[in-house]
Amino acid sequence: MNKSNLLQDLIATYEKHGWSVRQVLLKSETRSELQGDAQALLQKLNTREAEVDALWFSRTSHNNREAWELRLLAEMQYALFETFESDETEEQRNEVKLEMEARLRDYGNR
Repeated sequence: MNKSNLLQDLIATYEKHGWSVRQVLLKSETRSELQGDAQALLQKLNTREAEVDALWFSRTSHNNREAWELRLLAEMQYALFETFESDETEEQRNEVKLEMEARLRDYGNR
């Protein structure tokens, strides 16, 4: 499956289960490969250049928590998951999310 279709399918699947796409991480070469509807979709999303192709999703979780999942943009299913307490600062959350991105990047570079 090409990256354009994969991107659209992943977003549709996650949204079907109550997740919201929060950010798309793309390598520069992947961004240039995307076509048609996927290119138009990126215009609407928070996208940034990264060393790995992945998507950040979030949704409300139990006990006033927020769940975040970082999903590799690949046919092979791989994701990292974390929940945050409502009283955690944005700085604390960003630190954990950066660590998750590093772990995903390491996994993708194997």
